[in-house]
Amino acid sequence: MVRIVLWGLGVGLVAGAIAELFLRARYGLGNPPLYVADARTGYRLAPNQRLRRRGNQIEINQYSMRGPAISPHRPADTLRVLMLGDSIVNGGWWTDQSKLLSLEVQQGLAGLNLSGVESVEVLNASANSWGPRNELGYVLRFGTFEAQIVLLVLNTDDLFAIAPNSYELDRNPGYPTRRPLLALGEAAWRYRKYIPRAELQTLQDQPGDRVGVNLEALRQLHQTVLAAGGHLIMAMTPLRRELDADGPRDYELVARPRLTDFASAQGIPYLDFLPLMQQTSYERLYFDHIHLSAEGNQWVGQALANLVKKAWLKPGDGPSPLGNEPMNDLW
Repeated sequence: MVRIVLWGLGVGLVAGAIAELFLRARYGLGNPPLYVADARTGYRLAPNQRLRRRGNQIEINQYSMRGPAISPHRPADTLRVLMLGDSIVNGGWWTDQSKLLSLEVQQGLAGLNLSGVESVEVLNASANSWGPRNELGYVLRFGTFEAQIVLLVLNTDDLFAIAPNSYELDRNPGYPTRRPLLALGEAAWRYRKYIPRAELQTLQDQPGDRVGVNLEALRQLHQTVLAAGGHLIMAMTPLRRELDADGPRDYELVARPRLTDFASAQGIPYLDFLPLMQQTSYERLYFDHIHLSAEGNQWVGQALANLVKKAWLKPGDGPSPLGNEPMNDLW
């Protein structure tokens, strides 16, 4: 009887070890991207990480950017673009480091032979589910790294983003702050029922003009970038369902013109990808309902490179007279 029990334990340990090694080698479980809480951004990727998830390389530098280590000072004869965004810019686990949207923009700019530019750097400051207030918080925390152009990439949902917070950290499996002991433990955690904190639901249920608050965050971002000697440009990608026959929902149809009018009033170059994607086979451009595929990153990246080129050759005239209003506390 004892022999049978020991044999069973041995088989179980071997099977567990094989499963552990498989989950680590095949999916990268046991070594997830880690996050840290931040009073300004709510949360950001923990600095100085290098890992592989589902075969895709992920590198996070000392400033929580997705990319290699950088100098805070722009090299001479370099066009530096600070790219801000959410998971569309970040790329998540489904995008290899070599296929990021920011790298597609960088490669697109490198092929445009810009006057006075010897090299191009496109920095990727982003995190899953960030909105305008998170992105403003990042710039207030770290600055613009002497970038001549700050490129903010939004998606339609960002117009309705809630205030920065860290309520998801270590509660939502997608936002851990420490590595699990085992890949098996991470797999089990991802299958357990996720219950959001009550405080998060309270934020989501807050009444008021959420679009207006996010537009105010964009105004403050514009003001901060101008004060740093740079120029802000913006683009917005649509949700995939907005491209289907029914188009955007009623509340999105109301919010979208507000962003267009805001950009025009502030003198911010703005590219709306909705009409552009409506004129092409958009299905191939999406990985899922919101995120871009590798081909989508390439397609959108070239359009963004052209947008940056126009801003570089003909900078905007700056903000409207309202652009220097005091910066209200959005946190």
